[in-house]
Amino acid sequence: MIGARDLNLLPEGAIVINTARGPLLDTDALVAALKSGRLGGAGLDVFDHEPLPEHHPLKELDNVILTPHAAGLTDTAAYNLFARSLANADAFAAGDPINVVNPEVLGASQTPPPHP
Repeated sequence: MIGARDLNLLPEGAIVINTARGPLLDTDALVAALKSGRLGGAGLDVFDHEPLPEHHPLKELDNVILTPHAAGLTDTAAYNLFARSLANADAFAAGDPINVVNPEVLGASQTPPPHP
């Protein structure tokens, strides 16, 4: 989705961050923009091929930070994930389910109101 044309629309020196999905970003175009100095840097937590091959060009650039698809796994994020999971389970057990993706499985009498 994001290729050379899109990267060239960014201001010179911009920093690209991708924590969504690797294939969303054209890696070859990114490498070219980083090597040319057009982009100031990149922070990547996802790659088009995971794990990133040992001698990948991104690993040779000083203006790139690479993380192993785990940048969002901070202590706070892990705590919040477990707290929300527990809250969901407690609410379901109490008969007031929240964050229901497919309410049709609950039956008409148990379909929860939408949560913000």
